[in-house]
Amino acid sequence: MKLISPKFIYHGMESTQEIENILDDLGAEKVYLLCDPILKEINAIDKVTAILDSKSIEYVTSTNVMAEPSVEKGNEIVSEVREAGPDVIIGLGGGSTIDLAKAASLVAPQEGGIADYLNLTGRMKLENKKIPNILMPSTSGTGAEVTDIAVFSTGDSKDAITDPLMIADYAIADPFYTYSLPSKVAAASGVDALTHAIESFTSVEATPLTDTLAEGAIGKIYRNIREAVWDKTNYAAKDELSLGSLMAGLSFYNAGCAGVHALAYPLGGNFKIPHGESNAVLLPYVYDEIIKACSNKLSELAPIFEIDPQGKNNMEISRDITDKLFDLVKEVGLPESLQHYNIKEKDIKLLTENALKQTRLLARSPLELREAEIEKIYKNALNGR
Repeated sequence: MKLISPKFIYHGMESTQEIENILDDLGAEKVYLLCDPILKEINAIDKVTAILDSKSIEYVTSTNVMAEPSVEKGNEIVSEVREAGPDVIIGLGGGSTIDLAKAASLVAPQEGGIADYLNLTGRMKLENKKIPNILMPSTSGTGAEVTDIAVFSTGDSKDAITDPLMIADYAIADPFYTYSLPSKVAAASGVDALTHAIESFTSVEATPLTDTLAEGAIGKIYRNIREAVWDKTNYAAKDELSLGSLMAGLSFYNAGCAGVHALAYPLGGNFKIPHGESNAVLLPYVYDEIIKACSNKLSELAPIFEIDPQGKNNMEISRDITDKLFDLVKEVGLPESLQHYNIKEKDIKLLTENALKQTRLLARSPLELREAEIEKIYKNALNGR
């Protein structure tokens, strides 16, 4: 049993100030700062640039990011980093921005580009060299700041670069950057984090260590997500959601995600549905199918979901938890079926074919998800409840 994490993790208000000490430790002279455009527009990055200015550190700022980044976008960032020649990369933003930043920190010093190192199709091996990175999430959802995975759209699906060296040297989760999130983004990223936690909890690779992180994350997220989404001034709920996301990220990085993510990737690749929304619309439908293989484990979460287990067996308790997941998606204002995304019955075959390619994720599911099961889940998600 082992637990892998970034070298240093900081969480809480004003944790951004740790950058000052980090740059001193690294002897940094030039920084490449990649951030979401909106964060620059609302001056949220000023907390970072003020530190750089105070230390007279040269920096290049880029907002050249996109949701569900393509391989081509990844190569653009790699080129920018190579041209800038920084000794530190800071990634500040949502999961896509952080994925681009950490992939560039590893690929920029290598030969070739993003496509050469993708898990499914890449043909080159990463060497043991990187540009140190500081990863700072602006959403409470992806957990990208504590994983070694960078996901890229490849046309009809997604692929990823994974390497232990890509994990953050420093992860800073300052809830401040989540305070201005639109409700829909907060909802999608929050359910994304919940998906990470639940999938890692029921993963076949779960351990007592990841279970502790996952269970703690599920509690923080489930109890606070509604207020964090709908009450713009409830900073306490947003802080708890931020910490829950961080814990979920550490859990799923070590135990792995499974069927929900495997089926979500084709929704992003084929229909450009944001990753958090893809997970949210599929989460209850996947568990509605797989609980027969994980009800003993899932039922342990009954107290978090405020379910009275009296007189119920584990399957009945797990069914109640699945019902709560259906309710939650609705309560935070996210789509409850694939019809919302203009997906048709004829699209199920393509989605199923592409989901089957996600063997790394499917292998962690407590229930073996074959073609028939995957097709059934997509159809249920299309028809709605």
